[in-house]
Amino acid sequence: MLTSIVTALMPATAAAPAKDTDHALVRASLNGDLSAFEALYHRHVARVRGVILRLCGGQRERADDLTQDAFLQAWRAMPSYRFESAFGTWLYRLAANTALMDLRSKRGQPLFSGDEDVIEHVARPDSAGHATALALDLDRAVASLPDRARSVLVLFDIEGWTHEEIANSLEIAVGSSKAQLHRARQLLRKRLEGHA
Repeated sequence: MLTSIVTALMPATAAAPAKDTDHALVRASLNGDLSAFEALYHRHVARVRGVILRLCGGQRERADDLTQDAFLQAWRAMPSYRFESAFGTWLYRLAANTALMDLRSKRGQPLFSGDEDVIEHVARPDSAGHATALALDLDRAVASLPDRARSVLVLFDIEGWTHEEIANSLEIAVGSSKAQLHRARQLLRKRLEGHA
């Protein structure tokens, strides 16, 4: 059941962007074609923002800022892209790392400031525009998880990272990644059962 629920968290996408088209746009961008980079932005912004939004616990303004940061970093780092994997894979990894670095820099700080309504942030439609009761409950439950547990859950169950990749990105032991995933799934299950 949890797997089907987590699947509901994944952003709805049409067919995945064609690798060849992305590679052609990357090559044009590397040659200074800003419209090619703009095309890459439009092809990938929804998924990039979606993963960042989930890693930020539903903080939309923060996710918007980090999405822009991720694309700026992508523009700067594009010369290091080796065309060995899909551009989207490279970009989503860069975006997730952007959000994770932000989370690491804010360790010990509250997730939301005192004047923000947490429910208002997580009860809005998701990045794909879906606003079903299940999606709202699920988004609310995921957003309420502790930062590290939420990060591991999103990266492992939604983005498909390995525990080794997560441990490296979060600077924790592989065993800690597994423990945080177990903790996140238990907390998520309890929170969703409480809304059933």
